[in-house]
Amino acid sequence: MKILALALAAFALTGCATTTDLAASADPVRQTIAADSQAFERDRAAILAMQGDYAVTFDFRETVPIADGYELAEPKLTPAREVVIVVEDRGDFIMLQHLLLAGDGTDPFIVKHWRQDWQYEPARLLAFQGHDDWSVEGVSAAERTGAWSQTVYQVDDSPRYAAVGSWVHTADASTWEPPVSLRPLPRRDDTTRTDYDAIAAVNRHTVTAWGWTHEQDNSKLAIRDGETRELVREIGVNTYRRTDLEGAPAALAYWDATEDYWALVRERFNTLEASARRFHIEDDAEGTQLYGPVLDAGQRVLFGMDDVAEAWADAQTYLDSQITVLE
Repeated sequence: MKILALALAAFALTGCATTTDLAASADPVRQTIAADSQAFERDRAAILAMQGDYAVTFDFRETVPIADGYELAEPKLTPAREVVIVVEDRGDFIMLQHLLLAGDGTDPFIVKHWRQDWQYEPARLLAFQGHDDWSVEGVSAAERTGAWSQTVYQVDDSPRYAAVGSWVHTADASTWEPPVSLRPLPRRDDTTRTDYDAIAAVNRHTVTAWGWTHEQDNSKLAIRDGETRELVREIGVNTYRRTDLEGAPAALAYWDATEDYWALVRERFNTLEASARRFHIEDDAEGTQLYGPVLDAGQRVLFGMDDVAEAWADAQTYLDSQITVLE
């Protein structure tokens, strides 16, 4: 009888637990929370998967001439080697820094390359307005719910472009694709061309088992005399194939030596974005007014020629001279 009573009690407890679990699984609110949490973690995993060592190809090809008489430029295919590191991970915010390896061997020259910041459900977003003008725009609840913004910064940590989109996951890949956004000329054209002023671009990031790609559908625009005119369309495919880079330790050593300096540079732009609704960042095509001096100051820290405070004081002079708050 005692054994039977214990068995019945155990069955009753099991039944209660099963009933409770069934009730919880039938609760749509709990199901939504669980699904949102799972999607959030899959998004994070896709973003964090972009860190690592990569053999890279940058492949840009003009495809469709729109303006009458326009002649397609020659394709531009450039190989590179990059190390991508996680600088910050606060859960809903992830910062990835790209470090470019120039030269072969175990001791390459390291160039701080582009940076991508990912923010979950952002309230605000940078927007390029053309001719080196920027604005900070609000993001509606409908646009940001369940979505991530990617904000890309140049080698001197000045803004490059930004957009908001949602990740889509399949068994073999994760893809993020936002609506079209405006951006300044890429350096590859800014140093050689004066016939257009901005690119309207759709970015597509796809993360796979072997690495990831950054696809671009671009329209090159002339914005002049109050009118916008499309000159030509371009496709770009940047391919990041995971590999073991011989010079990767040099990239990590560079960042260890200069990260405090670059944190001060980032903070200058963070403060600007937080305090201004519109601003202008002046530079020339070669970057001699802004990114050249800012990068040079970082190199002096790397080689022990300046400490962080001295390098930052010098870089701040250039930044302040080239940034104008408009509103």
